[in-house]
Amino acid sequence: MTVSNLREPIFKKQNKLKKNVLETLVTLKVSVVLYPIMTELDTKQRIQKGAHDLVMQYGIRSVSMDDIATNLGISKKTIYHYFKDKDDLIEAVVDEVIDINQCACKADIGRSENAVHEIFLVMDMMAEMFKTMNPFILHDMQKYHPTAFSKFMKHKNEFLFNVCSQNLHRGVQEELYRPEMAIDILCRYRVETMFIPFNPEFQQSLKHSLAKIEDEILSHFLYGLVSLKGYKLIIRYKEQRQKETLKK
Repeated sequence: MTVSNLREPIFKKQNKLKKNVLETLVTLKVSVVLYPIMTELDTKQRIQKGAHDLVMQYGIRSVSMDDIATNLGISKKTIYHYFKDKDDLIEAVVDEVIDINQCACKADIGRSENAVHEIFLVMDMMAEMFKTMNPFILHDMQKYHPTAFSKFMKHKNEFLFNVCSQNLHRGVQEELYRPEMAIDILCRYRVETMFIPFNPEFQQSLKHSLAKIEDEILSHFLYGLVSLKGYKLIIRYKEQRQKETLKK
């Protein structure tokens, strides 16, 4: 064995060691740069989530910036570092709620077996969403945070209307919904009735949760859409829901 043959493994080890050291240095450098950015994002998201949880439970008007700061164990000054005022914070919360809702709707459409099944998935989503939601949240938003409310109305009148329209057209094509219905009228009706439970006067006369009220309204709407074929599917899905509820 020659000297050159002995050196070759040594050189390879040295080169590999240099490469590992360089990769480690690059990783450390990137970490040093990204750490403050990630910390900033984590703090902002934590504030946003804390605000979301409180306003969903107690309503927008009842929750102050002091309440949010106290609940999170941070100073009010920290909140104002990320959000210029309560309006700005509520807008961020509404933006995130809209994004989550739109993603959930698209996911339900993608995994639904048919138009009727899609409605049942919507019922499940709304039951989960409404079970901890304060019934005065939309009233507070409209009265005290008009910019956030405008964003919500755009979501309602464009995205939710289109989702409803697509569902009705799908149901007709699948012969699960009545073909003679006026889809544009029923879509507008559905979008408006979706938010009847948030009307303070409507709530005062009832002793039911938002989730229960919405489930009844949506069930009533669905029964009015279906053909005989669709009606049989409703019965089937209702039986499945009851079995799943009993298991819990």
